[in-house]
Amino acid sequence: MFENRRTSAAFVPSLTAALAWGAMFPIAAVAIEHVDPFPLTAIRYGVAAVVFGLLLWAFEGRRALRTEGRGRELFVLGSLGFAGFNLFSYVGLEHTHPQNAALIIALQPLVTAVALWITARQLPARATFVAMAVALFGVTLVISRGKPSTLLSGEGLVGELLVLIGCVSWIAYTLGARRFAEFSPLRYTALSASFGTLTIFAATAIAVAVGFENLPSPADVGAVWWHTLYIITFGAVIAVFAWNEGVRRIGPANAALFLNLVPVISFAIAIAIGGYDPNVFELLGALITIGALVYANLAGRGQAITRPSRLAWAATRDANSAKSRP
Repeated sequence: MFENRRTSAAFVPSLTAALAWGAMFPIAAVAIEHVDPFPLTAIRYGVAAVVFGLLLWAFEGRRALRTEGRGRELFVLGSLGFAGFNLFSYVGLEHTHPQNAALIIALQPLVTAVALWITARQLPARATFVAMAVALFGVTLVISRGKPSTLLSGEGLVGELLVLIGCVSWIAYTLGARRFAEFSPLRYTALSASFGTLTIFAATAIAVAVGFENLPSPADVGAVWWHTLYIITFGAVIAVFAWNEGVRRIGPANAALFLNLVPVISFAIAIAIGGYDPNVFELLGALITIGALVYANLAGRGQAITRPSRLAWAATRDANSAKSRP
């Protein structure tokens, strides 16, 4: 009984991140009506990076703020994860249909599993493959309203490609965490976010300078203050830390499964608050997606997640260390 509870608890951080990000999309959609995507992202992570740094100082001390000579790695990974994912995805959403972008985001578990297969020769368990396939089918029903053929009929190839680049950037950031075995999830998050935020600031400055984006006025920000507060607190601070903690506990492939919940949660909020009227296929797809995640949870018990969690966090770094021994 105790072991089952501990195993189930290992999924809580990944579920927390999925819930926070799922609610963030409809909230951010309102915020973007007043504040352009680049400045909104700069505000979001400008505040979040400071919060991460203060938390790291409070819990692990000033020494934890040091990069230990690995600032270049943290800069690259932070730029990919925070600047790459957010900025490419936002720009992509302006050039494609939302349902197409949502489907690409839902492909991240599959892309993660393939990336692990290629980079670490880590073949996903059969249960993970089954869960990915079933969850992807469920998400497809939701975002296509039961007509998957509509996903191929629209324009927006450039936008979809940009969203895909953003997703791959986030996967690279997630897998990069394995190289920092000696860092806690909070330390990896705080240091990489600080470097990624510098890239976001630079990209925003360039976008504003060339007229691609506009700086918001205080009135614009004030009009969506609680939306911005949610995006910072839950969409950045809580969700990103929970995501990295989830990767540490259950590994990147299992954590990525929970991303299938993000579009489903967004639809649920649209139904409950926005007055959206779903059809039977969308409701069925939501149930299928949730069922696939429950299956992955149950099938995963007694497997990799019950091993010491640092093994999942440090797989690549341990392998590299073994190769360097005489």
